[in-house]
Amino acid sequence: MEQTPQPQLPQTQPKNWLVESILVTIFCCLPFGIAGIVFASQVNSKWAAGDYLGAQQASKDAGKWTKIGFFIGIGVTVLYLIAVFGLGFTAFWTHRAVLNNNY
Repeated sequence: MEQTPQPQLPQTQPKNWLVESILVTIFCCLPFGIAGIVFASQVNSKWAAGDYLGAQQASKDAGKWTKIGFFIGIGVTVLYLIAVFGLGFTAFWTHRAVLNNNY
């Protein structure tokens, strides 16, 4: 009779990413941060219910959406700053050229 191997139970609860997801929601990217919060809130409850694989998958998904939201938020901020400074310098030099032509 062949015995099937028993699955290894994880020793520690996976990271739930809740704090990071909330910070991403507030400061970076609302839709992806909310997705991160939804998955992060499932980690502890699935772990407590004994669904260890589900808790690990929820942790992986929460981390994925939190990181996506963070990097999109950083990207949008960088593009915004480039646009603001670019338009500011353009306005400065245009205004300066107009003043030089009037005198």
